[in-house]
Amino acid sequence: MAKLSLFDRRRRRVRTTLRARAGSRPRLSVHRTGRHIYAQIIDDAQGRTIAAANTLGGKGTDMEAATRVGQQLAESAKQAGVTAVVFDRGGFLFHGRVKALAEAAREGGLEF
Repeated sequence: MAKLSLFDRRRRRVRTTLRARAGSRPRLSVHRTGRHIYAQIIDDAQGRTIAAANTLGGKGTDMEAATRVGQQLAESAKQAGVTAVVFDRGGFLFHGRVKALAEAAREGGLEF
């Protein structure tokens, strides 16, 4: 078996603990690249995406864009009737753009 990178080890550890704690709540999954940040709320029981938002086509600094994505995602989730989620940061550390997105989603009304 090949040795896993630190990122992959973190991602597996985070997802394993989420499955244990999630219950029936959907998962707010975050993916970050050098230029963009993507977030989606996924219902793992049904295997479908409930709401999604990203920075594609947006303007502003990275932190402002991540905050905007968090706000848009919270609005979409409210319209879909979702208020409580579990936060899946994947293998990304909880700081910078990932943290800005999470805080904006909390301010928008999502509970996690």
